[in-house]
Amino acid sequence: MGDENKVHPLVKLAQDAVETYVKKREVMEPNELTGEMKERAGVFVSIKKHGELRGCIGTFEPTRQDIAHEIVANAINAATGDPRFDPVVADELEDLDYSVDILTSPEPVQSRDELDPIRYGLIVESGMRKGLLLPDLYSVNTVDEQIRICKMKAGIAYDEPVNLYRFQVRRY
Repeated sequence: MGDENKVHPLVKLAQDAVETYVKKREVMEPNELTGEMKERAGVFVSIKKHGELRGCIGTFEPTRQDIAHEIVANAINAATGDPRFDPVVADELEDLDYSVDILTSPEPVQSRDELDPIRYGLIVESGMRKGLLLPDLYSVNTVDEQIRICKMKAGIAYDEPVNLYRFQVRRY
C-alpha cells in the first residue's frame, strides 16, 4: 500500500529487515548501500502501530561496521526484543510505521542551559548505568522531564549526580 510516497532508503531497510526476519527468521544482508549507510553512527529504530509505539531499540554509538548493519540489527531487535512489547507477528506487518534516527556523537554538557528537549537527545550516566532519550518526543517538553525519564530508564535515583551528554539526530 505504501508506494504512493517514496520511502527513504534507511526506513525501507528497517522495514525490509523486520519483514524478512518475521516471515523467514532470517537476518537480511544489506546491499546497494547509499553513501550515508556506509558511515558509522549510533542508530535507533522506532516502530509504531496505529500511531502507538510498538518497539524502539538502538545503539548509543556504533557497534557494527556501518549504519546499514546497525539499522538491520536494531530494527529486528525493536520488532522482537523490546522487553516492553510482545514480538511483532506477521499479521501486523502491514500496520507498522518505521522511523530511523541517526545519532551524532554524544558531547558532554556542563550545564542544563545547553540542553533543549526538542533539538537535542540526552544521555545521563552514573557509573555503568546509562539512560537515553531521543529528542523531539511528543510528550517531553522540558529539560527536567527529559532528565527524569533518562534517570528512570537507567535505574538512577532522582537525586543521584549524573554526567549529561547531548546529541542530535537525523530522523527519517
